[in-house]
Amino acid sequence: MTDTRRRVKVYTLNEDRQWDDRGTGHVSSCYVERLKGMSLLVRAESDGSLLLESKINPNTAYQKQQDTLIVWSEAENYDLALSFQEKAGCDEIWEKICQVQGKDPSVDITQDLVDESEEERFDDMSSPGLELPSCELSRLEEIAELVASSLPSPLRREKLALALENEGYIKKLLEIFHVCEDLENIEGLHHLYEIIKGIFLLNRTALFEVMFSEECIMDVIGCLEYDPSLSQSRKHREFLTKTAKFKEVIPISDPELKQKIHQTYRVQYIQDMVLPTPSVFEENMLSTLHSFIFFNKVEIVGMLQEDEKFLTDLFAQLTDEATDEEKRQELGMDDAQVRSAATDIFSYLVEYNPSMVREFVMQEAQQNDDDILLINLIIEHMICDTDPELGGAVLLMGLLRTLVDPENMLATANKTEKTEFLGFFYKHCMHVLTAPLLANTTEDKPSKDDFQTAQLLALILELLTFCVEHHTYHIKNYIINKDILRRVLVLMASKHAFLALCALRFKRKIIGLKDEFYNRYIMKSFLFEPVVKAFLNNGSRYNLMNSAIIEMFEFIRVEDIKSLTAHVIENYWKALEDVDYVQTFKGLKLRFEQQRERQDNPKLDSMRSILRNHRYRRDARTLEDEEEMWFNTDEDDMEDGEAVVPPSDKPKNDEDIMDPISKFMERKKLKESEEKEVLLKTNLSGRQSPSFKLSFSSGTKSNLTSQSSASNLPGSPGSPGSPGSPGSPGSVSKSTSQMAAITTKGGLVGLVDYPDDDEEDDEDEDKEETLLLSKKAKLESS
Repeated sequence: MTDTRRRVKVYTLNEDRQWDDRGTGHVSSCYVERLKGMSLLVRAESDGSLLLESKINPNTAYQKQQDTLIVWSEAENYDLALSFQEKAGCDEIWEKICQVQGKDPSVDITQDLVDESEEERFDDMSSPGLELPSCELSRLEEIAELVASSLPSPLRREKLALALENEGYIKKLLEIFHVCEDLENIEGLHHLYEIIKGIFLLNRTALFEVMFSEECIMDVIGCLEYDPSLSQSRKHREFLTKTAKFKEVIPISDPELKQKIHQTYRVQYIQDMVLPTPSVFEENMLSTLHSFIFFNKVEIVGMLQEDEKFLTDLFAQLTDEATDEEKRQELGMDDAQVRSAATDIFSYLVEYNPSMVREFVMQEAQQNDDDILLINLIIEHMICDTDPELGGAVLLMGLLRTLVDPENMLATANKTEKTEFLGFFYKHCMHVLTAPLLANTTEDKPSKDDFQTAQLLALILELLTFCVEHHTYHIKNYIINKDILRRVLVLMASKHAFLALCALRFKRKIIGLKDEFYNRYIMKSFLFEPVVKAFLNNGSRYNLMNSAIIEMFEFIRVEDIKSLTAHVIENYWKALEDVDYVQTFKGLKLRFEQQRERQDNPKLDSMRSILRNHRYRRDARTLEDEEEMWFNTDEDDMEDGEAVVPPSDKPKNDEDIMDPISKFMERKKLKESEEKEVLLKTNLSGRQSPSFKLSFSSGTKSNLTSQSSASNLPGSPGSPGSPGSPGSPGSVSKSTSQMAAITTKGGLVGLVDYPDDDEEDDEDEDKEETLLLSKKAKLESS
């Protein structure tokens, strides 16, 4: 059986002066070599992990409070506490601490809290102790002045607290309080207010235990009713005795538990309502009061857990169908509060140990149907959130994201948590998550397009986008087999821009993977059509939708995704050819023409391949020598009829070489003329798929083809001075000769000019072509 004497909870004091529970475990004291001294160790009772390792410092002030608490400061702003289940365990560890520090275990604090100058310390040490005036009505003013003068000095505060404890002074003060009230001595009552308030600021647990005892607490509250700064006294005691009523929904038989509940309520009332708001300098002086309340609540919960009769009666009434709704709410919480509490508990579990939650739900799937699995219930609560802002749904979606995040999944020698859990999730849960999406996208536009539905679908898309990025083949199989992308793109027709952008972001994430499985799926299903339609319907508006769509096509161009480039130009060029305020689509067209030219001229590709072989597959020194000879040999230095041929190559006759070179030069000239025609907006005949026809209104088309006439409209993509336009200050084109033709048409200044990346992307090919032309010139000269 586990030794409950050493069972403790570890607490740390946070920045808000509230105690945070760091876990439950068992404490021991032993010598730790690394810390070079006796230390307190707490190991978690759940997994044996180390919750606390703290060296018992000979100079640290340890405080023993309420028989089951040990509190100390590890650093300037780091307070720790051990809350023991049993008093015997607390006494045992306290003796170990006192043994290390050479103190008598009967004390409640092991060190004097001194923080003052050497001179003040010497003066105080020379005096034997603080002598209190006799507790009489006539000396209340003197007592109040003594308390006030002691507060600034930590050592004097300590001496005053010891004097108050040893002489039973507080009870004597409360007797005088009754005399003052009977005599209606307002001046005396004002002095008593200052005295009791000062005692609170001494921050001493032993004094609190006296003041908050059953016989004293109401008199203490009475003293605090007579604030000198107020014109009349408050009625705190009247509120606590007549207005506030203690209602037992289920009778509590333990008198100690009942007394602890009363005490905690009254002390909380003193803190919140009676004591004045502490100043910046007084705030830390009440830290022990905060701790007293907190640990009282911990003790109450512990006593309720041990009361088997109480818990039995509670759950019996909660589960009884005959219990009416009013009684049920008194016993516990209403449905909204229950859901909120359940969400909080689930949140703590997921944050504490997501692997434990995954293991549970996978075991649960072996015994239960999909409808009652924990994760599916979480998804259903998310979908059915009644909050217009979907606050609960946002929180639950974040928890689901944590559960499906491979970054926090474990991998062992025998199994991989990622493989097992994701297999389970896509088989048993994904269909529940995507159900609202599939139900709302059966037509060409969303069947429900209200704000709350749009918010929910945006949350679902956010998680699906996360899955695309992190789940590789699981989500790929699901998207392709269930045709998810087609359904998602239906949402681009939503009247809510944020939802349409979520759908576009989902597709952009897929394209960003540059996965040919996805690309073939997109091309086969013509899934650029909704995007192009949204782009055309957006018209000349310069907004986020416009920029996001252009960025997606620009990514395809820059990354040279050949399959998608060909698909876009072959099927959508006629719809996009008039967009000239950016060069994205014309750049795609050029990419497409370059691809087609390479496919139509295999001999040119073979010559480039030969050159690459010569340049890259030989010894580095041989390569340097040959390039030096190739580029530096002057025609005047060559003899008549001499040809420069690399030593390792087999010589070829002139016709074999000249024929492809001549053809290449002709094609080069033809290509240059075609490019000029494209840049001057001459129609190019792209190959169109006969199986696809893109229809749009004449008004939309006219908006795209008459940008110059709309150039003076504010916010239009073609308006002068638009952000990033070449006409704005600081914008310089890299290829001036081409960009002049591109950006000016009928006075139109383009919105964005993307630098032409063809020169950088085809740098090696350009070098090869230059090499080839130089060789031809040398051969002709021979």
